This record gives sequence, structure tokens and C-alpha cells, in this order.
Amino acid sequence: MAEKSFKYLIVGGGVAAGYAAREFVKQGVKPGELAIISKEAVAPYERPALSKAYLFPEGTARLPGFHVCVGSGGERLLPEWYSEKGISLILSTEIVKADLASKTLVSAASETFKYQTLIIATGSAVVKLTDFGVRGADAKNIYYLREIEDADQLVEAIKTKKNGKAVVVGGGYIGLELSAALKINNIDVSMVYPEPWCSNQMMYELKRIRYAVICGRVLWAAIVSAYMYDFTVPRLFTPEIAAFYESYYTNKGVNIIKGTVAVGFGANEKGEVKDVKLKDGRVLEADIVVVGVGGRPLTTLFKGQVEEEKGGIKTDGFFKTSIPDVYAVGDVATFPMKLYNEIRRVEHVDHARKSAEQAVKAIFASEQRTSIDEYDYLPFFYSRSFDLSWQFYGDNVGDTVLFGDSNPTSPTHKFGSYWIKDGKVVGAFLESGTPEENKAIAKVARVQPAASTLDQLAKEGLAFASKI
Repeated sequence: MAEKSFKYLIVGGGVAAGYAAREFVKQGVKPGELAIISKEAVAPYERPALSKAYLFPEGTARLPGFHVCVGSGGERLLPEWYSEKGISLILSTEIVKADLASKTLVSAASETFKYQTLIIATGSAVVKLTDFGVRGADAKNIYYLREIEDADQLVEAIKTKKNGKAVVVGGGYIGLELSAALKINNIDVSMVYPEPWCSNQMMYELKRIRYAVICGRVLWAAIVSAYMYDFTVPRLFTPEIAAFYESYYTNKGVNIIKGTVAVGFGANEKGEVKDVKLKDGRVLEADIVVVGVGGRPLTTLFKGQVEEEKGGIKTDGFFKTSIPDVYAVGDVATFPMKLYNEIRRVEHVDHARKSAEQAVKAIFASEQRTSIDEYDYLPFFYSRSFDLSWQFYGDNVGDTVLFGDSNPTSPTHKFGSYWIKDGKVVGAFLESGTPEENKAIAKVARVQPAASTLDQLAKEGLAFASKI
């Protein structure tokens, strides 16, 4: 089979690849120089849409509506955009071997790809309960949500099991968003999670260990513990914030079951899931099960060839790895968080977009012998479900103070929280903020102003942010 050669090669076809492609064009990449190799069958798209509007019964999102870069207000890059720009979009192609020393990638179909500069944008894969040997976890109608193919299967299940029962395993932001989407489709929803209150995406690592231990897979637990070093931030929802969402969801008819985990699944004669067995002995009826217990960075191809740290591929502030001409971006990159003088790895779409753009700028700066600023990222997380929409910026360490109206039955339910460390406000969360208010809390997290007393901060609320 003929060998293909490119000056620049991106392995991975997710959000980061799409934003990198756009930046390559901005920087003046020539036709034929760039290729993107993706395991998926479609051009890069905004992955967050899958747990949101893709599952809605009305106002549904479908491709080509959410190809990158619409998620940040940019031009939609349709498949033909890549060919117009002379970019090779190599889809439905899985890379199974990477040799960084010889600058060669090999696909499952034994195709060989050579490059001069490589960007690793392989992202994450979902953690599956079958990985831990959970009984019955291979039954039909147990779903995970990572790619558009997963979303299509879930949409079909919602149609087939109309007015049925669903169990959502996991209380992170994916669990919360999927529970809301299922409920909107008139599905009877129960959400199960091990923590004493609902969490967010940043607790997945702990859940993974719990599942491994519960299933008696101690060796696997030791392996998985490598991913404990996710180094996003360890927990976002405080008990007060969580109490709002739990009450709100309960009022919407979602059955919340805390402090236990799924330890087994029953199936009918067709092999379809029929119930979920919990550690506390309860058994929940289920026509559909959706699991959201975390992801793991896809770094296996590069093990032993590139320096790793804290569960990811170690990079500098330009996303250069320990190997010349190899960059890593998005979920797989462990990078210097300049704002906090720490090394972290962040699994979030905002970082995927920005790290990809930074790496491409760094590649061209290196070639042109110019300089750019180091990556200076402000952590940002967000979620939307029902008529709720929260944003968080900064670091969630230190003392917390709640402000605003956090009554779950309130017509406005606008409230937030500040995190205070060493006398400075280092993080800010806001539910139902306007664009201006969200910008204000972002500025607080970036500037880290001196804090008033906690009582004063609670009293000032958003007014404190608007003064910065």
C-alpha cells in the first residue's frame, strides 16, 4: 500500500483537530501540507452538542449544524472546507501504531503515514463498566456518550422505548445533562451516583477507583489509579450548590439515588437490559441505561516514546512534548497552568480549542524564528440542562461563599459562589448569568482581587464582580 507523506499531521479528529485546522489556514498552510486522521466517519464537530440539543425532541441539533468552529462563534467548517483549503481529511481511519523516532503512523488497514510535524489530538475514551467486569454490563441498551454514533444509538433507543424507564449511572455534568434530556423526552429517569451529593466531571477519577474496588479488581484499580492525576479541579459543586440542582431535578421528576453504585445488570431473553442492581440491595427497572463515569486520555500509542506526567503527555507552554516536532493538545496534554504555577491536565472543550490554536501558532513561530507568549489558561467549565445554565472560572480551592437566590423553585434561580484562598478570590461560579455577568466572574477569576469578609462577599454577590 502506498505511503502518504505530509508536512503536518494531526492524529485525532475531534474538537481540537478542527480548531487546529482553522489556525493552520490562518497561519498560511499551503495546500497538500496538512492532514487530519480521524477514527470517526465525519468531519470535526462540537462534541458538547451530543449531550445537549442532539437528544432534544424539538429544536434538535444535527450535522452539518454543529461542525467546528460554531461552538465559539466562528465559521462552520463543513467537510468541503477542508478540501477547498487543500487539507486531507482522512476519516474512518484508526491509527494502531506510532513510531515517533521514524515519524511514522500506521493504520489498522496497514496504511503508512509519514510527517515532519505531528500534533497528538487523540482526546479521551469513555470508561466502560465492562472494563471492571461489572456483571451484565455487556447487555444491550446500555449506552455511553462520546461520539456521534453513540448519540445516534441513544436517540433510536429513546424512540423505541417511548415513555420507558432509564437509569443514568453517574452524577457528573454528563449525568445531569443526560438525565435532563431523557426527562424532556418523557422518559422516567433515575440518576445513581456514589457521592453524598451530585458532582461534576471532575470527580470521575474517584468513581473509577470505586467501581474497580467494588468489583474486586484490585490490580485494575492500581492501573486505573494512574488516571487519578487528572488535575482539573477536584470538586466543583459545593454541598450548597449541589442541593439546588438535586432539588431542581427532583422537582422535574428525576429520581435521585445517592451514596450507592450499580454493581450488576439484569437482561431479558433478547439480551436487553431490564434492571440495574445497586450495592445497597435495591433493583431499578430499566429499559435504557446511560453510563457517565468518566474518560481516560488516549495516550497508549505513544507510551514509552514520550515523557508523561500526571496521566497525560507532558508539554511546555507551547504544547511541545519531549520529542522534537511532536505536540500534544486537549485532553491528552499535561501542561503548565501559568496562573497557578502548577502542572495540570484539563478535559474540557474550551481547553481543547485554545490549546490546539496555541500549538499551531507555536509551530509557525518556530519555523519563522519568532516568539509567542506561553499558554496562560484560565480554567473554564460550563453546563446547560432544562432551563439552567452555569459557568465556572478559575480554581475551586479555599473557603466558599454562596450568594444570590438559590431557591430551586424561584422563577429566576440566579445564584453563585466565590472561592477564596489566601485572602484572594480565585474562583467564581454563576447559575443563569447574562453574558455580561459571566464575563464579570471570569475577570474576577483572572484578576484574583482581594476578598472582603465572607459575609460582605455574600452580601455584595454579583456587585463585587461588576466592580473589578
